[in-house]
Amino acid sequence: MAAPVNIVVGSHVWVEDPVLAWLGGEVTRINGQEIRVKTSNGKTVVTSISKVFPEDTEAPPGGVDDMTKLSYLHEPGVLQNLATRYELNEIYTYTGNILIAINPFQRLPHLYDTHMMEQYKGAALGELSPHVFAVADVAYRAMINEGKSNSILVSGESGAGKTETTKMLMRYLAHLGGRSGVEGRTVEQQVLESNPVLEAFGNAKTVRNNNSSRFGKFVEIQFDKNGRISGAAIRTYLLERSRVCQISDPERNYHCFYLLCAAPPEDIEKYKLGSPKTFHYLNQSNCYELDGVNDAHEYLATRRAMDIVGINEQEQEAIFRVVAAILHLGNINFSKGKEIDSSVIKDEKSRFHLNMTAELLRCDAQSLEDALIKRVMVTPEEIITRTLDPENAIASRDALAKTLYSRLFDWLVETINISIGQDPNSKSIIGVLDIYGFESFKCNSFEQFCINFTNEKLQQHFNQHVFKMEQEEYTKEEINWSYIEFVDNQDVLDLIEKKPGGIIALLDEACMFPKSTHETFAQKLYQTFKNHNRFIKPKLSRTNFTISHYAGEVTYQADHFLDKNKDYVVAEHQALLTASKCSFVVGLFPPLPEESSKSSKFSSIGARFKLQLQSLMETLSATEPHYIRCVKPNNALKPAIFENFNIIQQLRCGGVLEAIRISCAGYPTRRTFYEFLNRFGVLAPEVLDGNYDDKVACQMILDKKGLKGYQIGKAKVFLRVGQMAELDARRAEVLGNAARTIQRQIRTYIARKEFISLRKASIQMQSHWRGKKARKLYQQLRQEAAALKIQKNFRRYSARKAYLTVLSSAITLQTGLRAMTARNEFRLRKKTKAAIIIQANWRCHQAYSYYKSLQNAAIVSQCGWRCRVARRELRMLKMAARETGALKEAKDKLEKRVEELTWRLQLEKRLRTDLEEAKAQEIAKLQEALHAMLVQVEEANSMVIKEREAARKAIEEAPPVIKETPVIIQDTQRVESLTAEVERFKALFQSETQIVEEAKQAYAVEQAKNAELTRKLGDAEKKVDQVQDSVQRLEEKLSNLESENQVLRQQALAISPSGKALSARPKTTIIQRSPENGNVQNGEIRNASDSIVAVPNSREAPETEEKPQKSLNEKQQENQDLLIKCISQDLGFSGGKPSAACLIYKCLFQWRSFEVDRTNVFDRIIQTIGSAIEVQDNNDVLTYWLSNASTLLLLLQRTLKATGAASLTPQRRRTTSTSLFGRMSQGLRASPQSVGFSFLNSRMLGGGLDELRQVEAKYPALLFKQQLTAFLEKIYGMIRDNLKKEISPLLGMCIQAPRSSRASLVKGRSQANAVAQQALIGHWQSIVKCIDNYLKIMRANFVPPFLVRKVFTQTFSFINVQLFNSLLLRRECCSFSNGEYVKAGLAELEQWCHDATEEFVGLAWDEMKHIRQAVGFLVIHQKPKKTLNEITNDLCPVLSIQQLYRISTMYWDDKYGTHSVSTDVISSMRIIMTEDSNNAVSSSFLLDDDSSIPFTVDDISKTMQHIEVPDIDPPPLIRENSGFTFLLQRSE
Repeated sequence: MAAPVNIVVGSHVWVEDPVLAWLGGEVTRINGQEIRVKTSNGKTVVTSISKVFPEDTEAPPGGVDDMTKLSYLHEPGVLQNLATRYELNEIYTYTGNILIAINPFQRLPHLYDTHMMEQYKGAALGELSPHVFAVADVAYRAMINEGKSNSILVSGESGAGKTETTKMLMRYLAHLGGRSGVEGRTVEQQVLESNPVLEAFGNAKTVRNNNSSRFGKFVEIQFDKNGRISGAAIRTYLLERSRVCQISDPERNYHCFYLLCAAPPEDIEKYKLGSPKTFHYLNQSNCYELDGVNDAHEYLATRRAMDIVGINEQEQEAIFRVVAAILHLGNINFSKGKEIDSSVIKDEKSRFHLNMTAELLRCDAQSLEDALIKRVMVTPEEIITRTLDPENAIASRDALAKTLYSRLFDWLVETINISIGQDPNSKSIIGVLDIYGFESFKCNSFEQFCINFTNEKLQQHFNQHVFKMEQEEYTKEEINWSYIEFVDNQDVLDLIEKKPGGIIALLDEACMFPKSTHETFAQKLYQTFKNHNRFIKPKLSRTNFTISHYAGEVTYQADHFLDKNKDYVVAEHQALLTASKCSFVVGLFPPLPEESSKSSKFSSIGARFKLQLQSLMETLSATEPHYIRCVKPNNALKPAIFENFNIIQQLRCGGVLEAIRISCAGYPTRRTFYEFLNRFGVLAPEVLDGNYDDKVACQMILDKKGLKGYQIGKAKVFLRVGQMAELDARRAEVLGNAARTIQRQIRTYIARKEFISLRKASIQMQSHWRGKKARKLYQQLRQEAAALKIQKNFRRYSARKAYLTVLSSAITLQTGLRAMTARNEFRLRKKTKAAIIIQANWRCHQAYSYYKSLQNAAIVSQCGWRCRVARRELRMLKMAARETGALKEAKDKLEKRVEELTWRLQLEKRLRTDLEEAKAQEIAKLQEALHAMLVQVEEANSMVIKEREAARKAIEEAPPVIKETPVIIQDTQRVESLTAEVERFKALFQSETQIVEEAKQAYAVEQAKNAELTRKLGDAEKKVDQVQDSVQRLEEKLSNLESENQVLRQQALAISPSGKALSARPKTTIIQRSPENGNVQNGEIRNASDSIVAVPNSREAPETEEKPQKSLNEKQQENQDLLIKCISQDLGFSGGKPSAACLIYKCLFQWRSFEVDRTNVFDRIIQTIGSAIEVQDNNDVLTYWLSNASTLLLLLQRTLKATGAASLTPQRRRTTSTSLFGRMSQGLRASPQSVGFSFLNSRMLGGGLDELRQVEAKYPALLFKQQLTAFLEKIYGMIRDNLKKEISPLLGMCIQAPRSSRASLVKGRSQANAVAQQALIGHWQSIVKCIDNYLKIMRANFVPPFLVRKVFTQTFSFINVQLFNSLLLRRECCSFSNGEYVKAGLAELEQWCHDATEEFVGLAWDEMKHIRQAVGFLVIHQKPKKTLNEITNDLCPVLSIQQLYRISTMYWDDKYGTHSVSTDVISSMRIIMTEDSNNAVSSSFLLDDDSSIPFTVDDISKTMQHIEVPDIDPPPLIRENSGFTFLLQRSE
């Protein structure tokens, strides 16, 4: 494992690290033998080049399963591979044929189920992923095929998982060769069932493991000639007897003592036990309990395990009496007696424990006391009885305790072996050795010495088998092989066990001399082994000694070696217990031979253990060994922690790294000649064609490829590391070239074939296409000619028809006008009668006509005012044009205008209305022009002479009218004057355009002279351009004035026969808005809650007009208060639509609240809704507001559109109407104080709100829509959750029904059973009643059916989840009768769905598919005949394999006693589940309840394509209020 020499700058290497053992890095500099490495954690390390190892940067991310496949076989590479696999929970890894198992410290059940066993059954080692089952399978196959016994050696330190690995091995061997044993239990079951008993009496908590085996166990599993298990035997080695009397903190004594102290109260009272803290043998350590272990439960489990292994109740009682007696025995203390070197019972407490011990052992208390403090010495002359001092009496007490416990443990093992049964005719065995691992603590005593001696023996066996067998293989093949040195530990074994002169021999010798002490023993060791290279004497100790084991140096304390090695069979103890009245105790101490019955006989534990170990090694040598090295990843005994130093040390102790080095230093790849030629013959085809011997052919192939270092034996080819991969790479290259040649030829053939076919098809297609194109062109030419002819005739017909229509209309109109003039003249002659008639009709119609005349008067007034302003502006422009000032005056004027425009621009930017100013000015000018026109109309009353001529012009310009209409001459004259005025305006605007152009030219000349004003003049030029655009748009608007004047004239005629009514009405107040009152000065007419018509200059408005503005704000606030107060009440429904939602929408739309930048009406509405739904349990209120919120939100969805790119052109934002009159009518609708005109507006717009005209919403409106959406979702969730809460207890009763039904149903009482069944089905009926009640409430409140469907869909999903999960989690629910019960309940729900109709239920019934299919599966008959395909595809296609598996395994038929599905189906399910877990598919079989909101506003909108705002009857609170008159008029 020396470092390679080909390390260069940039190479990735491993360097030693004091924390992580090894750390990866990159070489940055090489200076001779010194190397500098930048590690992965950012540090720079300087070290010797001989101490670094290359890192494999191309290693698989998941590691390799056999570490002999590693590119670089060294400590860091092995460590990294193990760490990588451990992170992925891959705890098993091969090293050749050695299995390394790292303890995961967590349960991994998917690794050890039956399906996993089947996978490894018959598979070769390495074919599948590393596993303990693979090693067991290899051992079993070798035993079957070769007829030779095998053994599996499981080794590792305490806590590495040896015991668990042994259990898995036995489970797998029983799976392969199990057969039914006595009483229906297999041998494997009996062996495994004995584990709890052996663990209770042979395991204890140590520093490194909470359940450490303190004895060695070799399980012999015996097989018959057919490979079936025929028997088993458990051999135990060296129980740690000293632990009974001596323990150190934080360890514990054997588990059984603590289990007995946690026994039921009757047992504790019977044995007079208490807390473990009160017993000397247990309170030497402060650890009394284990984390996650309940001693009381474990006690009962141990008693059950004893029942299983055949220990009857009397024997169990006797066993625990002995255990209790040992505890009491430890509390017997002694004090000095009256005589020298004598002792007596110390106090009454000790006397009590003495009596309890005698009572439990069924012997005499005085005899027990004598056996503890007296010794009988037999001499030829006499028998001498002497007393022991307190120290020796305590030693006698402890010796009795250890002897009792040791005999008890041996009896348990023997009883278990008898219970299991052994096969004397067995020819083959598989032995599983589970023995303690190498131990090195801070304080190491005789127990560690024996344990490490055992591991030295096993390590030698490992070396001999793995390492030496490797060399024997090469020798057998007669190849050149250089023997590689490896550490042999025979010298350590000689140091320990050699006779005479070994440590054990010297210890036995010291024990036989009464005057020997631990100091004399240590000195003897120092003298004997002072020159031994494996024995070290510590400098600062007189009794310690150090042995250099294969795994490192261990220092032992010889203080208690002599005491622990002595195994006296005290004659007094023997006689005492033999005379016991308890047959069980007597059986533990059979009578001794006569010659030894009078004295104590010395026995050495060390010598006895050496004999046992020798027997074990002979057994192992007679078998074919297999090795499993268990590794403990950390000392904290926690998962997911990988301590590198700890792992490295254990790998060294196990010889794993040495095995890797030996294997890869030789020839790890071996192939027979046939296999080699069969695989690599393609590398040299000429060799296969020639008639060569197999060996020669292999030689030629290897020589051709230039490989060096390989060997060819008698029957195999031996390749060095990497040569196999090189040959495979060259083989893949040859096969790849051949494949490419074949592919090239095939592709050529296919391409040519496709080309020929494509060329033929294209020619044919071109031919057809050209013909089709020619036909199509010809047809098109014909159609064009025909179209021209049709158009010509149609246009001629249309023109003539229009001419005739106009002609007829003109004649008809002239006739009507002449008749009307004659009648008027006749009417004037009858003044008195006409006056009376007019007065009567006028008074009758006064109330109705006042409203219309007021509105028309405002229109005429505004037109007149706009004319007046236009003339005033025209005069100013003419005066400016006539001025003959110098060019400087023009410049100053332009600069002043630029400054004014700049100031205006800044003001507009601050108020975010800079782009709307031009439009507001335009509208104001038009209003002024209109006002001026009205003034001219009034002046035209005196122009009677020109009425006839004006009337003729009006007739010519008016559209054709079929119906006779009386025309007033005065009105026609006004219209004509307005037309003339418009023409004058056109000329004025043209002159204004010319003036602007001249000013622009003058400005350009001045710009060259004054560079400082360049930026300002540039801005002025842009502004002038905007003015030009405004003028052009105004001209376009004036071009439509003729048609609009016709509408004006018709409205004026409809109001009054004379124009006096217009002048008699008061003029509308025109108020300038300012930033102080919420609107922009000179800006667009706002749609705020208090907006009114604006004019461009606030200085023209008198100060007295501020009072009306204030009163308008207060009026609008009152209107909002009334609206909020009104919607706080239950307004009910109108035409199936919620009145509150329609009222809110109409008011907001009428007030144009959606188009304002700032308002609080939305917040007040939201607060009102929020306060109304605070009572969460009132479903009537919740459904009422759910209906209102959904309707209002849908109206907003159809009406509002977000302000987008169109906001950059405020001149085009008003409406889709381009006419002047259309915009004027909109301006009138802008103010809530102009509600008097709403009737006129509705007449002019022909539909109004009912058409849901879209408006561009501002931020408050969009925010209101979002808040309303949130409230809709909240109310929906509250209703849904309320429904779930109501049915949850009812569902709970349905789920508990199986348990209650068994209590209520009585056999033989059909009437009572019928009543009970009716009571059970009543739960389902209650659920149906609850759901139906909710449906009625929602229908009564006109909740949209879409939302109703969603509520019930989620509710049914909730029912499905609750019932289905209870089915999987409760075994009583997974029965046949419960399936019938749930099926009856589901029928009730299905009937309700049918009655409720699909409009309100939708697909809610489909949400019950899981429970429906599961119940259907429960109630079907002949389940064992169903195949997995039928179940998954036909019966339960929705259920997952995990769910089906759980139902199948939990099912039980409490009615007919039928069985579940067949075992084959269950096995198939397991296979699929394992594959799913390997594919990272979720294995959760429970369903989740979906509590999300399952819809969006768009979903609701799509379900309600057509929506109308019905006319509602205004509530009494607002019916008489003038601010809500528009509601009354619309309802009319």
